[in-house]
Formats: sequence, C-alpha cells, structure tokens
Amino acid sequence: MGEQDQPLPGTIVWTDLTVANAEEVRDFYSKVVGWEPAPVDMGEYSDFGMNAPDTGVPISGVCHARGPNANLPPQWLIYVTVKSLDQSIVDCNELGGEIIAGPKDMGSHGRYCVIRDPAGAVMALIEPAG
Repeated sequence: MGEQDQPLPGTIVWTDLTVANAEEVRDFYSKVVGWEPAPVDMGEYSDFGMNAPDTGVPISGVCHARGPNANLPPQWLIYVTVKSLDQSIVDCNELGGEIIAGPKDMGSHGRYCVIRDPAGAVMALIEPAG
C-alpha cells in the first residue's frame, strides 16, 4: 500500500463497540440498523464485524469485553489516524489524558492505543502500518 493510500492523519477510520453481551448487541444492531454480522476469530471466541447489507462492506465491529478488550468502556469507540502513535501517547500524557489500553500491534493494520482525554471522553488512536 502506497503512502497515498494511507488515511490522512485525523481521519476517523473505524468504529466499534465493546460489551459484555456481544451476541445480544450484535443481534440488536442487525435488526435495528440492518448490519450483517460476520465472525472475527479471536482464538477462544469470535467478535463480530458488522457489514453493510447487500454489499458486505465492513462498517463497524461489535466486540466482547474479554481478553485485550476487557477494560474498554461499553461505548462506540472511534479510531482516529495519527502520524506517530508514540508521539501522540507522549502528548496525551503531558496534556492530562491517560492511556487506558495499549499500545498494541495490529499486524498489517498498524498499532493502536485507547486514550481518555481530560474531560473523560475515550477514543482510539491508530498509526497505520507502512
């Protein structure tokens, strides 16, 4: 993937929801919104990619509050691209925020972490691979 194919810094590139009752919430959004769930193997269990009806294009995720996601709050979490995850982590800490998960490697997708800002709002930062 060339640099021109990378999302611009500051771009929201993904949204997911981490909850204790992922199957129930998966079914809720499948009925209410029309998203078509697809299992995502997490080893001992599956999270769910939620795809657009008819096209199958991935739209979002519904995840179990287990394993690496155990400490994430039950809210829609946006993933925002940054130029340097390491620098964003330093800036976050210096400006009164905190890292609540990660940083974690996502293989060919890059690295990410989840932050809480000084007001208590949560988002994920992702530095794409490549």
